[in-house]
Amino acid sequence: MIAIANRLNTVEEYYFSSKLREVRELIAAGKPIINMGIGSPDLKPSQAVIKAIQNAMHDENAHQYQSYQGLPELRKAMADFYINQFSVSLNPNFEILPLMGSKEGIMHISLAFLNEGDAVLVPNPGYPTYTSVTNLVGAQPIFYDLTENNNWEPDFEALESLDLSKVKLMWVNYPHMPTGATGSLQLFEKLVTFAEKHRILLVNDNPYSFVLNDNPISILQIPNAKNVVLELNSLSKTFNMSGWRVGMVSGNSDLINAVLKVKSNMDSGMFYGIQKGAIEAFKSDKSWFIAQNEIYKKRRDLVFQLADKLECTYDKNTAGMFVWAKLPESITDAEAFVDKLLYEKDLFITPGTIFGSNGAGYIRFSLCISEENILKALERF
Repeated sequence: MIAIANRLNTVEEYYFSSKLREVRELIAAGKPIINMGIGSPDLKPSQAVIKAIQNAMHDENAHQYQSYQGLPELRKAMADFYINQFSVSLNPNFEILPLMGSKEGIMHISLAFLNEGDAVLVPNPGYPTYTSVTNLVGAQPIFYDLTENNNWEPDFEALESLDLSKVKLMWVNYPHMPTGATGSLQLFEKLVTFAEKHRILLVNDNPYSFVLNDNPISILQIPNAKNVVLELNSLSKTFNMSGWRVGMVSGNSDLINAVLKVKSNMDSGMFYGIQKGAIEAFKSDKSWFIAQNEIYKKRRDLVFQLADKLECTYDKNTAGMFVWAKLPESITDAEAFVDKLLYEKDLFITPGTIFGSNGAGYIRFSLCISEENILKALERF
């Protein structure tokens, strides 16, 4: 046996990697599984986006290596999107770096700024990748609590009471996954002030800002945020391009250059046709967002009915493509409850515990499923 690297002892296989394998095996065995677990959009990109990648196949340089920084016109489209949607001005030459999905960016940022032994503030509950990447690079996750009583926002008194001497980086994510808490510019102001005070790199992961959200915001709207902030964004949720793997990171040129040093040693540029499709996506007008959200609103209303049948409680005023629901007090083990639904009702949803200890007692429904299938799930109860 060849010994594995010690770093692999700090992480487990990603929950959805193993659980979806089990779900696929059940489907292969003939089980009519309805998968409401993962946030992979089932809707298509716009026809204009699909046509753009098709047309790009015939361009002269389409099949060659591409720039590590992406096409200039892609960075320009990203900058235009930020000024149009958030009133945030970004220099497309120095303050934007296209990524192969924002998940890639989490690793690149961590490699660029964290040394072994550094500490990282990680939200609980939060996206599991923040923790696993922190462990993989040899840093130490320090979990800060998000609770329903505080609208899933940080308690700044509690943050100040922590030992912050080794903290180098802090992950935030609003609109929040998994809870759907929207955040606010007031919250972002507090976060930027906190980061400046303690010389912490603050990274806002912002892929859900246009899904069922009437007020999309960016942390870069806060004055002087660029001094201590990077923001990740993605086309996966907003434009139904999750399999295309297109994202971006924005911030001041020094921070972006540090990430570029890592990225340029790990890939050879994004496929040309995907970049052309992304450019077209960024040109989408308001009608695109309205149409997408009409679909998600109808789905969410049906999921609320399903949550009611399970005697769950939930907040109707959240954003993003999930419904975060609190189980009745009589159910003490969310993972066992989820497995019971999978094996007895052929329905897969996500237990809140995979997002951290503060997810105990909660479940998460994905809206990336047709109305027809949600109705089928309702019929099973």
